[in-house]
Amino acid sequence: MLEILTVCTGNICRSPLAAQLLATRLADRDVVATSAGTHAREGAPMTPEAAQLAIERGVPVAATSAHSARYLLPQHVQRPDLVLAMAREHRRAIVELDPTRGRSTFTAREFARLSADVPNEELRVAAATGGDDDRARFAAALGVIASRRGVTLPPASPDDDDIIDPIGRSAATYARSAEELAPGINAVERVVRLVLGRGVG
Repeated sequence: MLEILTVCTGNICRSPLAAQLLATRLADRDVVATSAGTHAREGAPMTPEAAQLAIERGVPVAATSAHSARYLLPQHVQRPDLVLAMAREHRRAIVELDPTRGRSTFTAREFARLSADVPNEELRVAAATGGDDDRARFAAALGVIASRRGVTLPPASPDDDDIIDPIGRSAATYARSAEELAPGINAVERVVRLVLGRGVG
């Protein structure tokens, strides 16, 4: 089973939306997606705006209703195969908790940018080195993607690797945040399906 952790600040907007989208879109695969926040208030629900965005994108109402915020702890970052941060500040916090996670932790927009630079066949070849172990296959693919750091052209602004925080802001800001997240979700789904040997040509 592959495990994906998504991380933002309060764990009530961006990271639960990301985790629920991944869980929904990869429901036919052996994948679990969870979320946490670097400054989360334990047990807090998703904001209504984030829940609505999730539902509009196919997440079951039960999943949004069941969300309960978690404060990010060291043990949360030990096992996931991929940690997807919503902004660079969250990636820094994750790597500070566990410096060994640097090559498997990306911001969502960074992951989209770097993985777009890796052809499907290159990911398949890398994954094959993991044999029949899905986690080893995924780790090998992530290693190739991480190796693009410093090679792939950087964003025009470092801020372009961050997803805007919509908390307390307008519906338009929530929509913009979801739009910024979408390429990262698409990219993770692409890589997972390639690694598991199905779903991408």
